[in-house]
Amino acid sequence: MNRFGTIVPLALLCAFAAGAHADTLLVERVEQSDTAALPAHGLSMAQVQARFGAPSARLEPRGGQKAAWPVIHRWTYPAFTVYFEKDKVIDAVQNPLPGEGPVPAR
Repeated sequence: MNRFGTIVPLALLCAFAAGAHADTLLVERVEQSDTAALPAHGLSMAQVQARFGAPSARLEPRGGQKAAWPVIHRWTYPAFTVYFEKDKVIDAVQNPLPGEGPVPAR
């Protein structure tokens, strides 16, 4: 095998290994996260605000164009974002650290 035939596969292997390593770190951070520190499913907006304080931002509601598409409200806090349907928590997710993953839509 010539030099080119050896260098290209080695470079590709290194590139894929670097990407897999970054993904592993994000997955490990999520697995190690304290999900008790996030608002629980079913809490009301008032309960979330009483426990975690006022959000950093209340993003524009999304959805509601059809009856089958409920309006979703989003509150952001420094460490997480909370999603509400009507006034109840349907999900809460950790925000990515700077330089980690995509930036959430605003």
